[in-house]
Amino acid sequence: MDYGKFVRRGIIVAKLIKESVAFASGQLRGDKLRTFLSLFGVTIGIFSIVAIFTAIDALKESTRRGFEVLGGDVVLVSTFPFTAEEEEGADVSGGGGEYKWWEYMRRPALTDDDFEFLKEHSKLTEHFARMVQFRRTVKYGRTSVDDCFLCAVTYEWNAVSPFDLDEGRYFTNEECNRGLPVAILGCDIARELFNGISPIDKTIKVGGFPVRIIGVVEKQGSSIVNIIGYDNMVLLPVEYAGRLVNTRNADIFAKPYPDVNGEDFTDELKQLLRNSRRLSPQDKNNFSVNEMTFITSIVDKVFASLTTAGWIIAGFSLLIGGFGIANIMFVSVKERTHIIGIQKALGAKRYFILSQFLAEAIFLSVAGGAAGIFLVFVLVLLTPESEIVTISLSIYNILSGLLIAAAIGVISGIIPAIKGASLNPVDAINSK
Repeated sequence: MDYGKFVRRGIIVAKLIKESVAFASGQLRGDKLRTFLSLFGVTIGIFSIVAIFTAIDALKESTRRGFEVLGGDVVLVSTFPFTAEEEEGADVSGGGGEYKWWEYMRRPALTDDDFEFLKEHSKLTEHFARMVQFRRTVKYGRTSVDDCFLCAVTYEWNAVSPFDLDEGRYFTNEECNRGLPVAILGCDIARELFNGISPIDKTIKVGGFPVRIIGVVEKQGSSIVNIIGYDNMVLLPVEYAGRLVNTRNADIFAKPYPDVNGEDFTDELKQLLRNSRRLSPQDKNNFSVNEMTFITSIVDKVFASLTTAGWIIAGFSLLIGGFGIANIMFVSVKERTHIIGIQKALGAKRYFILSQFLAEAIFLSVAGGAAGIFLVFVLVLLTPESEIVTISLSIYNILSGLLIAAAIGVISGIIPAIKGASLNPVDAINSK
């Protein structure tokens, strides 16, 4: 391998880049108004794209936190479906029809017998839990929280919806089965009731009934989609909650074993519930098996639509910016026609002239893109902090913006570069 030749070519490329940057800088300084107007489109286009990508990333992260409370593989068995069911069968994924809530309201509630039948016969489910939410006033001494969220659960709830404890412990199996008066507080409820004092082993009143505190949930944080907001919730054993509310309406949550096929899992649950309720083959399901992936797929479609809209909006600015870059490059070729002729007369190859102008176009476009990214950075710094949505400018979005700007530079500069590289050296030298 001829390392000397390789080094010489590297030096030539470095000089080419240096010269192109110098020419591009001259263009930027030469006619500032023309340059500003030409690069403004690229700046706005890259600003729009990077800003939209950054906002969507923040929304996705907030949404992901909300769905982390229940894993994507968890299935909700309820009397109500997420969407309208098909007339035949009970495939909730069909959707698209009228949501017949009046029919769903007449469905029988999920019973303890249904729950126990599923637990006993399911081969694909790792964990089952029942849960019902309601509101009551929670008091400690003279401090109270009105209309507080309460979540009544069975023992395996923490396996279906994992959360960490800041202090104390989770329910025991005996406490859940016997319905003992124990509770776990969300961190915000604990702070509001006890104002920094440890609530462990202290007694509060929930709906007028005394309950002993055994744990405090670690702060979860808020999100756009709060499926279960542990920070502002009190957890109770579902058997004890029967004193406060009708727990016959408790839903069933099922978490499959790892690597279980989702369709096989839901099919098994449907068949088992049909058997539990002794439904004949002609009977429609009087329950719904809802997959959490249905909600996440809708969210993904919304984000995809936002991304597409962002590209369309930014595309117009990039198109205008591209024409601006092309205009600068055509002017540059015309102003340097004499220099091009001299370079060709001295033996400069066509690719050298072509690369020179392309490098200049890329530099100009990237300069406009960098200005757009800087505006996004300033906007992120000026955006107030929020617990629900955290906005940050990622390296990925910065690089994406610069690469898009570079691509605009190549597309906009290729025709002027070809025109300059194709000039006849004699005609170019004699040009005025």
